[in-house]
Amino acid sequence: MRSGKISLEHVWKAFDEAAFGQKNTLNLRESLPTVADARFRAEAWLRERQVGGATEVLVITGRGNQSPNGVSPVREGILSLLPSLRRRGVVGEWKEHTAGSFVVRLGSISSLLNAPKRKRERGTKQAAPDPESLKALESPTLTLLRRLAIRSLESLGVRDPTNFVEAEMLSKFNSLAGGITPGTEGEARLRKAIAAALDQIDD
Repeated sequence: MRSGKISLEHVWKAFDEAAFGQKNTLNLRESLPTVADARFRAEAWLRERQVGGATEVLVITGRGNQSPNGVSPVREGILSLLPSLRRRGVVGEWKEHTAGSFVVRLGSISSLLNAPKRKRERGTKQAAPDPESLKALESPTLTLLRRLAIRSLESLGVRDPTNFVEAEMLSKFNSLAGGITPGTEGEARLRKAIAAALDQIDD
């Protein structure tokens, strides 16, 4: 005879699905990835969700019950990744949701665009920006990107941004493009992210 009781695990899962939805949940436990693969997937997914406008997401790593010493290496790998993503403006904060999951609050688009460069990037000589690389973009996208570059430069106190606009356009494009999923709607998603960044600068 089947018991009428429902396990607490299924109850909490139902609550999580209602709170976050499938789109804002990354389940690393089901696919049993390596630590390196889990970190790669988590960073790419968090960037995509940030640019997509999500504010809070759920990352499931598993508890590590079957791991040596009962500690999940994937959980530890994600924990060590999050501080780096915070420095790069991708995430704002995080907290343990259960023993095998984290709730991550994503950074704003402006925090992503204004994040300081990492040390190894500062010491690297940057190639001169090539405006040709942006010519594949549609005209409405270029117009929005130019507006974002100009507003960003003006917010930094640059009185005449004309000479810096192309370099700033390329910089903003490179920051946002990492979170855009390729596909037929990719450029529409890019325009949405640029528009969100403009709104945050103007607030």
